[in-house]
Amino acid sequence: MNRAEWEALCDGCGKCCLNKLEDEDTGEVALTRVACRLFDDSTCRCSQYPIRHQFVPECIVMTPRNIGDHAYWLPDTCGYKRLWQGRPLEPWHPLISGRVDSVHEAGISMQHQTVSEFEVADEDWEDHIIEDD
Repeated sequence: MNRAEWEALCDGCGKCCLNKLEDEDTGEVALTRVACRLFDDSTCRCSQYPIRHQFVPECIVMTPRNIGDHAYWLPDTCGYKRLWQGRPLEPWHPLISGRVDSVHEAGISMQHQTVSEFEVADEDWEDHIIEDD
Protein backbone atom coordinates (compact mmCIF):
# COMPACT_ATOMS: atom_id res chain seq x y z
CA MET A 1 0.00 0.00 0.00
CA ASN A 2 1.47 3.34 -0.98
CA ARG A 3 1.23 6.51 1.12
CA ALA A 4 -1.79 7.92 -0.75
CA GLU A 5 -3.69 4.65 -0.34
CA TRP A 6 -2.83 4.57 3.35
CA GLU A 7 -3.94 8.17 3.84
CA ALA A 8 -7.23 7.37 2.08
CA LEU A 9 -8.09 4.99 4.92
CA CYS A 10 -8.74 8.04 7.11
CA ASP A 11 -12.52 8.43 7.16
CA GLY A 12 -12.37 12.06 8.30
CA CYS A 13 -14.25 11.55 11.57
CA GLY A 14 -11.79 13.75 13.48
CA LYS A 15 -11.75 11.58 16.60
CA CYS A 16 -8.00 11.02 16.47
CA CYS A 17 -7.59 14.81 16.80
CA LEU A 18 -9.50 14.92 20.08
CA ASN A 19 -7.62 15.14 23.33
CA LYS A 20 -7.97 11.99 25.35
CA LEU A 21 -7.80 11.11 29.01
CA GLU A 22 -6.28 7.76 29.95
CA ASP A 23 -6.93 6.11 33.32
CA GLU A 24 -3.50 5.14 34.66
CA ASP A 25 -4.92 2.16 36.58
CA THR A 26 -7.18 0.59 33.94
CA GLY A 27 -5.70 1.95 30.70
CA GLU A 28 -9.22 2.99 29.67
CA VAL A 29 -9.21 5.92 27.25
CA ALA A 30 -11.94 8.56 27.25
CA LEU A 31 -12.45 10.92 24.33
CA THR A 32 -13.16 14.56 25.03
CA ARG A 33 -14.72 17.25 22.85
CA VAL A 34 -11.49 19.19 23.34
CA ALA A 35 -9.80 19.20 19.94
CA CYS A 36 -6.25 19.85 18.89
CA ARG A 37 -5.52 23.50 18.20
CA LEU A 38 -5.14 22.70 14.49
CA PHE A 39 -8.43 20.84 14.12
CA ASP A 40 -10.96 22.40 11.74
CA ASP A 41 -14.37 21.71 13.29
CA SER A 42 -16.15 22.22 9.96
CA THR A 43 -14.12 19.84 7.80
CA CYS A 44 -12.92 17.48 10.56
CA ARG A 45 -9.42 17.76 9.14
CA CYS A 46 -6.15 19.23 10.33
CA SER A 47 -5.86 22.82 9.16
CA GLN A 48 -2.07 22.46 8.81
CA TYR A 49 -1.69 18.76 8.04
CA PRO A 50 1.51 18.91 5.90
CA ILE A 51 3.34 21.04 8.50
CA ARG A 52 1.47 20.04 11.67
CA HIS A 53 4.61 18.88 13.49
CA GLN A 54 5.92 22.44 13.45
CA PHE A 55 2.99 23.37 15.72
CA VAL A 56 2.20 20.06 17.44
CA PRO A 57 5.41 18.01 17.61
CA GLU A 58 3.68 15.22 19.53
CA CYS A 59 1.12 14.60 16.75
CA ILE A 60 1.26 10.91 15.91
CA VAL A 61 1.92 9.83 12.35
CA MET A 62 -0.10 6.65 11.95
CA THR A 63 1.68 4.05 9.82
CA PRO A 64 1.15 0.37 9.08
CA ARG A 65 4.15 -0.30 11.35
CA ASN A 66 2.90 1.58 14.41
CA ILE A 67 -0.88 1.04 14.22
CA GLY A 68 -0.60 -1.78 16.77
CA ASP A 69 0.83 0.66 19.31
CA HIS A 70 -2.06 3.10 18.89
CA ALA A 71 -5.11 1.02 17.98
CA TYR A 72 -6.29 0.87 21.61
CA TRP A 73 -7.25 4.56 21.61
CA LEU A 74 -8.68 4.73 18.10
CA PRO A 75 -12.47 4.42 17.75
CA ASP A 76 -13.79 1.04 16.58
CA THR A 77 -15.05 2.74 13.42
CA CYS A 78 -11.56 3.92 12.39
CA GLY A 79 -10.52 2.64 8.96
CA TYR A 80 -6.92 2.15 10.10
CA LYS A 81 -7.99 0.11 13.10
CA ARG A 82 -10.54 -1.93 11.15
CA LEU A 83 -7.98 -2.83 8.47
CA TRP A 84 -5.43 -3.76 11.15
CA GLN A 85 -8.05 -5.99 12.80
CA GLY A 86 -8.92 -7.61 9.48
CA ARG A 87 -12.44 -6.12 9.45
CA PRO A 88 -14.12 -4.39 6.49
CA LEU A 89 -14.62 -0.65 6.28
CA GLU A 90 -18.01 0.68 7.35
CA PRO A 91 -20.62 1.32 4.61
CA TRP A 92 -20.41 5.08 5.25
CA HIS A 93 -16.61 5.16 4.83
CA PRO A 94 -15.74 7.52 1.95
CA LEU A 95 -13.85 4.75 0.13
CA ILE A 96 -17.02 2.63 0.15
CA SER A 97 -19.65 5.36 -0.31
CA GLY A 98 -17.60 7.37 -2.80
CA ARG A 99 -18.52 10.57 -0.93
CA VAL A 100 -16.40 12.52 1.55
CA ASP A 101 -19.46 13.75 3.47
CA SER A 102 -20.87 10.28 4.14
CA VAL A 103 -19.01 10.10 7.47
CA HIS A 104 -20.74 13.32 8.57
CA GLU A 105 -24.14 12.25 7.24
CA ALA A 106 -23.84 8.98 9.19
CA GLY A 107 -23.28 10.97 12.40
CA ILE A 108 -19.88 9.40 12.99
CA SER A 109 -17.75 12.53 12.77
CA MET A 110 -17.10 15.27 15.28
CA GLN A 111 -18.21 17.95 12.84
CA HIS A 112 -19.42 21.06 14.72
CA GLN A 113 -19.11 19.29 18.10
CA THR A 114 -15.70 20.29 19.43
CA VAL A 115 -14.09 23.04 21.45
CA SER A 116 -10.51 24.14 20.90
CA GLU A 117 -7.87 23.21 23.44
CA PHE A 118 -7.17 26.94 23.66
CA GLU A 119 -10.64 27.42 25.19
CA VAL A 120 -10.50 24.75 27.91
CA ALA A 121 -8.00 24.47 30.75
CA ASP A 122 -6.35 21.05 31.04
CA GLU A 123 -7.93 20.46 34.43
CA ASP A 124 -11.40 20.95 32.92
CA TRP A 125 -11.07 18.32 30.17
CA GLU A 126 -13.04 15.82 32.26
CA ASP A 127 -16.07 18.11 31.90
CA HIS A 128 -15.92 17.45 28.13
CA ILE A 129 -15.76 13.63 28.05
CA ILE A 130 -17.99 12.13 25.38
CA GLU A 131 -19.42 8.66 24.98
CA ASP A 132 -18.05 6.90 21.92
CA ASP A 133 -19.84 3.96 20.36
